Amino acid sequence: MTREGILVDHVAKQLVDDPASVVVTETRVGDFLKLHLAVGEPDVGKVIGRGGRIAKAIRTLLKVMATRDGSKVSLDID
Repeated sequence: MTREGILVDHVAKQLVDDPASVVVTETRVGDFLKLHLAVGEPDVGKVIGRGGRIAKAIRTLLKVMATRDGSKVSLDID
């Protein structure tokens, strides 16, 4: 797992009630990394946050990490 995947996994596990349900999958195409975060149904709102604030903050951190490496990253939450 990449550094970005580990970050998403760690942050998500701190936010949810059931850390065992957190699953992060990665797909890399060239310099583009696509992350998919899956959590239990009751915890989706906790990861997204009110108005999407938490999801936006996680995506901002990922963008900073990817920019330093010269790549691009996206995050899907399910």
